[in-house]
Amino acid sequence: MDAVLVLNADLGPLHRVPIRHAIRMLMRRVAEIHEAEPDRLIGIFPVPRVLRLVRYVVTKWRYTREPAWSKGGVLRRDGRRCGYCPAPATTVDHIVPRSRGGRNTWQNTIGACYGCNQRKGDLTPTEAGMALRFPPSVPSWSSMEQR
Repeated sequence: MDAVLVLNADLGPLHRVPIRHAIRMLMRRVAEIHEAEPDRLIGIFPVPRVLRLVRYVVTKWRYTREPAWSKGGVLRRDGRRCGYCPAPATTVDHIVPRSRGGRNTWQNTIGACYGCNQRKGDLTPTEAGMALRFPPSVPSWSSMEQR
């Protein structure tokens, strides 16, 4: 297990943190264990799966229509699949290249393997003779939390 889910005091999901960070949260008493691994300990603490914050944290940013764009978010949205071939995606490609005015937006970026990203270079997919396997989309908050 590499990440621990952190819930707000009202049991709404907030984010995931590494186990080391989760233990620090328990030591500072800002969170309590909501769900733990059975019969596994780290020091005096059970190995947490889910933590619940002791105090409610206001998250106004959650009320935006869509999550903010990020490279990690693009890879998560695409399931770490290359948008041009069946290989795993390790980079993010701009459909309209940045040198031609392309922006960092959900609909202008797609996950790509290193080879496809290099092959496409400073061209559009049509100019490079490469077809997108799936269209880029704007993810919802719930779809980003499930992955």
